[in-house]
Amino acid sequence: MLSPKRVKFRKQQRGRMRGVATRGNKIAFGEFALQAQDCGWVTSRQIEASRRAMTRYVKRGGKIWIRIFPDKPVTMRPAETRMGSGKGNPEFWVAVVKPGRILFEMGGEEITEEIAKEAMRLAQYKLPVKTKFLALESDDQETSSTAASTKAKTASLDS
Repeated sequence: MLSPKRVKFRKQQRGRMRGVATRGNKIAFGEFALQAQDCGWVTSRQIEASRRAMTRYVKRGGKIWIRIFPDKPVTMRPAETRMGSGKGNPEFWVAVVKPGRILFEMGGEEITEEIAKEAMRLAQYKLPVKTKFLALESDDQETSSTAASTKAKTASLDS
């Protein structure tokens, strides 16, 4: 499972999850992606479970990129402990996810949109946040169709 090798401080405050992701919100490596639709904490166990589900479905073909990293420690107090006596010990690691953040990407020669969509569907069942499937080709087709329509308009204006 993912966790930092070393950190400057053992314990962190909980913080707030407001706003949308301004970084890590575009497809950068693969052709298909899983994008978060709401905010939450994704634990290292959940990331690993999602990764395994995707890898098993694509039969270790293609390439999978994990775009989030659990770098926030979550502390817990022992059971049946009285109030006071300080903050608990770090128990597990989480990645803070905001809406719009790309969680996983997938690409490769043998990965089709149907395979990627099904693999991402299996992965999203393991995650505590709502997600959406994105494909890079749909963006390219839209831009090429708008470019073709503008070329047609300019050609009709010239003649």
